[in-house]
Amino acid sequence: MAIRDGRFLAVGADKEVMALAGPTTKVVDLKGRRVLPGLIDNHLHIIRGGLNFNMELRWDGVRSLADAMSMLKRQVAVTPPPQWVRVVGGFSEHQFAEKRLPTIAELNAVAPETPVFLLHLYDRAILNAAALRAVGYTKDTPNPPGGEIVRDRTARRPGCCSPSPMPASSMRRSPRVRSCRSTIRSTRRAISCAS
Repeated sequence: MAIRDGRFLAVGADKEVMALAGPTTKVVDLKGRRVLPGLIDNHLHIIRGGLNFNMELRWDGVRSLADAMSMLKRQVAVTPPPQWVRVVGGFSEHQFAEKRLPTIAELNAVAPETPVFLLHLYDRAILNAAALRAVGYTKDTPNPPGGEIVRDRTARRPGCCSPSPMPASSMRRSPRVRSCRSTIRSTRRAISCAS
């Protein structure tokens, strides 16, 4: 194989690859052993990414909750019904200047009719009122095995689901984009952002 500037230039037989070598090329003889490229990211959800990447919003690296909520408001404006806005990734309230997550009331204010699923650290989900309606959660919905539906102070309205399997079970009820073209576009974007 030939590598230039950290990228593969060519892969093939010695004769083909060595034709690309110049006087300053460093040649490494692996003596017949295999070589695998190093992977920078050790944890990809490429299947989920391919199916949903274009429908997801990421707050990784966003410095303030105000900015994150502005991003959410813009995403809600371009999300057609019955699709959900999914906020996913490895963000944390500690990255925000405000040092907190949005409240359900704040989510409801920017997305009164669009379901919002906010996945916090892949452990718990916060759903706005539209998402709760879509999945059929009410004040009487029992906790599932291994999970808890956290309700507001009055114990009337659910909003936070904790811990797993609640986030996954909530998202299974959301609509999926099924067109082959949109899945291909979403997969390409996911791969491009991963590299």
